[in-house]
Amino acid sequence: MPLGSSIFRAVTSRRLRQIDYFVAHPWAVQQNTLQQLLAKASNTRYGRRHGFGQIKSPDDYRKRVPIVDYEDIKNDVALMYKGQHDILWPKSVNLYACSSGTTQSRSKYIPVSSEGLRRCHYRGLRDNLIIYTRNNPQTTFYKGKSLTLGGSENPDIVMPPGVFCGDLSAIMLREQPRWAEVFRTPSLPVALMHGWDEKVEAIAQEVIKQNITTLSGVPSWNMMLIKHILQCTGKRNLLELWPNIELFMHGGVHFGPYIDLFRELIPSPNMHYQESYNASEGFFAIQDDPNASDMLLMFDYGVYFEFIPMAQFNRSHPEQSPTLTLDEVQTGEQYAMLITTNSGLWRYLVGDTVAFTSVKPYRIKITGRTRQFINVFGEEVILENVEHAIQRACWHDAARVKDYTVAPIFMETQKSGAHQWLVEFEREPSDLKLFAATLDSYLCQFNSDYAAKRANNITMGPIDLRVMASGTFMEWMRQRNQLGGQHKVPRLSNTRQWAEQLLAIDAQLRSQQ
Repeated sequence: MPLGSSIFRAVTSRRLRQIDYFVAHPWAVQQNTLQQLLAKASNTRYGRRHGFGQIKSPDDYRKRVPIVDYEDIKNDVALMYKGQHDILWPKSVNLYACSSGTTQSRSKYIPVSSEGLRRCHYRGLRDNLIIYTRNNPQTTFYKGKSLTLGGSENPDIVMPPGVFCGDLSAIMLREQPRWAEVFRTPSLPVALMHGWDEKVEAIAQEVIKQNITTLSGVPSWNMMLIKHILQCTGKRNLLELWPNIELFMHGGVHFGPYIDLFRELIPSPNMHYQESYNASEGFFAIQDDPNASDMLLMFDYGVYFEFIPMAQFNRSHPEQSPTLTLDEVQTGEQYAMLITTNSGLWRYLVGDTVAFTSVKPYRIKITGRTRQFINVFGEEVILENVEHAIQRACWHDAARVKDYTVAPIFMETQKSGAHQWLVEFEREPSDLKLFAATLDSYLCQFNSDYAAKRANNITMGPIDLRVMASGTFMEWMRQRNQLGGQHKVPRLSNTRQWAEQLLAIDAQLRSQQ
């Protein structure tokens, strides 16, 4: 056995024992994590403000420390990246992951401490491979390279000297040890390129002659890259180019709409797909059973978890919602997830909702967001975005909307994805194409992630605006027995179920006219 693989096997064996320990003792590990975090940050401004030094138990913690979202801490974060020390986390934090913002803040700047980067994000990345190796002991992925399609630096964000802000994946690539370059591709200058078209072309030219065994990243972006590589090489599928490819580690968006495309372009019975739950705020869970779609919560990354039952979630005032600790959750219930991290987020509302599929061990599925959203391509469009966009578009043309909903148009092998707006007008705009373009422009303005996915029509094409026949939404609600009361037309969906039902009703109504 080669020396490199011998070392990897030894590291894998040791790490698997650690994972088995927290699987067997989850609540004890979580309590210990909380006490370590509180002790570490007790002399920070936030720690003194909330009496971290006097907190002796998880119950003390939830009584003393408030639930927050980004709007509640953005002033503290601003102090941190402007150079002040000991605010949310000890000493200084010089790395910030740029993430999709809220209604008030177009972008969020999530602090990433050196400890959080090393113990949480990098450990999660390594554990992905370690868990894969346990499930596939005959793997030889380490004989080739991992093609990592990450984000980029953000030249539009001006930060003080010595402070870096960009996509989390760009931070991880930029800060990785030099020896990691032996195992991954493309080269760092190419990986961090900002322009998408130039970046994809440069990646293609670097990787077509390499032995790629694994892929990692967001499915939509990876699909775009795969299509470009096949176009450049004239190959029908990736096996003709990389016969040893065996693993795609993915996350960020729901994989369901993409699986058939990947199987078409990587037609191998030996190809594996493994999901992880990682975000700018932390790395949280990994799919440890290849025969199931849920993910194992990872408890030794320096992240402490709490959960708000969605049945009791106060959307207007989340801080007033009751919270549960890990030992109090149940399977089958939906929860909003709170995190406390080793990058200085304290009882932070991530915005995701999860359901536990098991508590021995603790496995979860991501079920949605605490607010309505659509996130098929990594665009993370929320209800406020679409409401403001359609309001502004109506102002431009004196149009009046009666009802609407938005659904995805999924990618096809030779076609980008898009958003389809099904709109029933009281007064139609004079120019439907201009109305759709105006909607698109405002969504780009209100949501930086949507703007990124719309760039150059690569991942997402223009809005597909469909005008619904008068009475379409009323008939749909009638068929669902949801007329009157507090029933509302849902505005956003990650599937096409509602859209197809509405389109069928629209066709029926038009045929009767």
